[in-house]
Amino acid sequence: MYIKRKISKSLMTFKSLRFGTTCRENKSYRYSATVGVGGNVGDVKRRLDRLFVYFKRDTRVELVSTSLILKNPPFGFKNQDDFFNSIIVLKTNMQPNIFLDYLMRVEKRFARKRSFANAPRTLDLDIIFFDNRVIDLEKLQIPHPEWSKRDSVLIPLMDINK
Repeated sequence: MYIKRKISKSLMTFKSLRFGTTCRENKSYRYSATVGVGGNVGDVKRRLDRLFVYFKRDTRVELVSTSLILKNPPFGFKNQDDFFNSIIVLKTNMQPNIFLDYLMRVEKRFARKRSFANAPRTLDLDIIFFDNRVIDLEKLQIPHPEWSKRDSVLIPLMDINK
């Protein structure tokens, strides 16, 4: 069950038992990663619930907290359904490049297909922050270069940092 709240004409938030919550933190993981989560194909809220369970069961990561879910219009390619976005904070011992590869495998497991930039997708996982690191490689930029320009990141981040 979700608690719905409209925050503007085009933005709505959803809170549930799994999203908008903090989990107990185990100190055995070295790095903290803030991950943007989103999708707009199929039953995205159900998929996000399954992702929550997947991360809880995976010993390579520890789920620390989740933000509420934000329903927001697409950007870039606009002729598609609205997106559902959230922020998940994970702890891990993986280095950033290995962690990125891990997230891409998780996307694939949840049926992500890459067709073109900003295309509709079942699941999108973006590293927003990784500890306090700054990385500028062709394959990986941390912090995420567009994070401060997107409501889909800013609103969930405000919820997680309240």
